[in-house]
Amino acid sequence: MMDRNPLILGDKTYKDITDDICEPLETVPGKQWMMMFFSAKSLLLFYLASVATILFTGMGLMGTNHPVAWGTDIVTFVFWIGIGHAGTLISAVLYLFRQKWRTSVARSAEAMTVFAVMTAGIFPLIHTGRPWLDFWLLPYPNQRGPLWVNFRSPLLWDVFAVSTYATVSIVFWYVGLVPDFATVRDRAKNKIRKKVYGILSLGWRGSTRNWSHYEMVYLLLAGLATPLVLSVHTIVSFDFAVASLPGWHTTIFPPYFVAGAIFSGFGMVVTLLTLVRIGFPKFKDYITIDHMEVMNKIIMCTGLLVGYAYCSELFIAWYSGVKYEQYAFINRALGPYWWSYWIMFSCNVFIPQIFWFRAARRSIPIMFVISIFVNIGMWFERFVITVTSLHRDFLPSNWGMYDWSIYDAAILFGSFGMFLTLFLLYLRAFPAISIAEVKPVLYVGKKKGGH
Repeated sequence: MMDRNPLILGDKTYKDITDDICEPLETVPGKQWMMMFFSAKSLLLFYLASVATILFTGMGLMGTNHPVAWGTDIVTFVFWIGIGHAGTLISAVLYLFRQKWRTSVARSAEAMTVFAVMTAGIFPLIHTGRPWLDFWLLPYPNQRGPLWVNFRSPLLWDVFAVSTYATVSIVFWYVGLVPDFATVRDRAKNKIRKKVYGILSLGWRGSTRNWSHYEMVYLLLAGLATPLVLSVHTIVSFDFAVASLPGWHTTIFPPYFVAGAIFSGFGMVVTLLTLVRIGFPKFKDYITIDHMEVMNKIIMCTGLLVGYAYCSELFIAWYSGVKYEQYAFINRALGPYWWSYWIMFSCNVFIPQIFWFRAARRSIPIMFVISIFVNIGMWFERFVITVTSLHRDFLPSNWGMYDWSIYDAAILFGSFGMFLTLFLLYLRAFPAISIAEVKPVLYVGKKKGGH
């Protein structure tokens, strides 16, 4: 039987763990972090300017038209919601299954979930064209008399699902941070810093009573968050699946969307943790190649599931004998948007198969490049589903092309500025690795008597 590789490299002590993880919070930012932060902040400012221009001038600046009324806003919304799924899977599902390797990566994955949902939430508001009236989307007693939202619409289900997911993810993330905030509070030499982290730590003293309550609440939140991993993207898929449009009304969408969300989410986790390892070299002892390899295996597995879903769609369209359904998928693969379909297929199905080779799974440059391709492919998957089904429907007289504009590209790329800015600020303000969870696995895989 092979010995398990240690989860933490180097001859670390408990004090070393605390010092290493708290160091980014207590020192001046390094050159690598500053370069990444100013790049992300510049992109964020560009994003804010682009959104302001669209809202001030009107939605006519974007590519939405007739018949493609759903464009970049909805495509990118679904993309960012999917990105958030890996965080909950790592933090909640793997916690319930007692997977110890998750301890080093769970905190950053949870942060990614929170920031991805925050980024996603802006896009439906932009898509309405009048975000100052978006409070009409919320069901609450009001002065409008019998005028209520349509509770039978999956778009309203999205409001409930995404808001619930965001709330539970933030609470789950924050509860896990409480013991570490107390550690930072106790190490703080500045009075203001001690006061701020003292408030955030909720009076944590590390007593047996504190730990007992903490572990109970954390377990309950993990159990609550686990079904959300499946339900949220299932409900997002209902935006399409309950429609009567060829290419959309298919029962495979819920599991297909969930698999794709986990696939893209792990791709983004690999991207971010690669950057974390570059920006904070000491974290390489905690976020090891073994951690990255496990996530690459999950990417390869879910890539195969997504490829199975693509092939199932094609087969069922043929098997159904419905000519409209058959044409929808022929049009996807061979029509005017054939290039987007094959970008999707190549990035999501073919390229991740490189991870069958162990050397590729353990190579930082290769996994970083593949993770970028994964996220490109997953954005194009949502583009293919949305645009190619809408631009040619039952009536040829109603056909048209999506009028992609520079503003579509601006808010797509700009949204990464918002996401990365929030993530980089988190790395400087919060412990990026859970001190409380890493210490118990310090000796996993190490020979006894080492310390």
